[in-house]
Amino acid sequence: MANGSKGGAKGVKRSPKGAQSASGPGISRPLLIGVGAVFALIFGAFVYFTSGKPTTSTEAIGGPFQLTAHTGQQVTEQDFLGRPFLVFFGYTHCPDICHTTLFEMSEILRAMGPDAKVGALFVTVDPERDTPESLKDYLSNFDPRIIGVTGPRASLDPVLREYRIFSKRAPGKDEDYSVDHTTVVYLMDKKGHFVSPFNVARRPAEAARELERHL
Repeated sequence: MANGSKGGAKGVKRSPKGAQSASGPGISRPLLIGVGAVFALIFGAFVYFTSGKPTTSTEAIGGPFQLTAHTGQQVTEQDFLGRPFLVFFGYTHCPDICHTTLFEMSEILRAMGPDAKVGALFVTVDPERDTPESLKDYLSNFDPRIIGVTGPRASLDPVLREYRIFSKRAPGKDEDYSVDHTTVVYLMDKKGHFVSPFNVARRPAEAARELERHL
């Protein structure tokens, strides 16, 4: 048990009629309902102000785009239909989390095998530095099914809004700056509809089994 006391619960005072526990005062049902309502209101306000209309539909995440891939080809959301795919936003100068996330995505894709009909999209939040050439060099370290895309701000900003991505350049001189951004990985189904956030920080075989259910 936690505290290493003999007999497990020995030494823990039992409160009368369950009013209190060893971890502190009990939480009443009305309070839990109230907290849940507050979170629901916050989420509803977030969706309203980012989408322009009140909705909690998962279709509110994702949408059309036309960007340039690291191969130099133009790609749109239509190129990913017919297979489930993962979407992650980051940048090549990211000090740690982007590299780690892409590595984890690569391990999951490799666990599924080379013939699995699944895709992955890496969207830059730093188009000023992330050219198709720099993306190509950066992604050479990862599974080839991960497609990096970039483009002018006029094309990228709508995509960030469609996926509810926060992105802000941090202070820095010249080319030496970082970009604060949302690090969630999205799972999209074969029709391009949002399914759920996808946990890549787990055993690749476990994550691969989840992806296989959407093939």
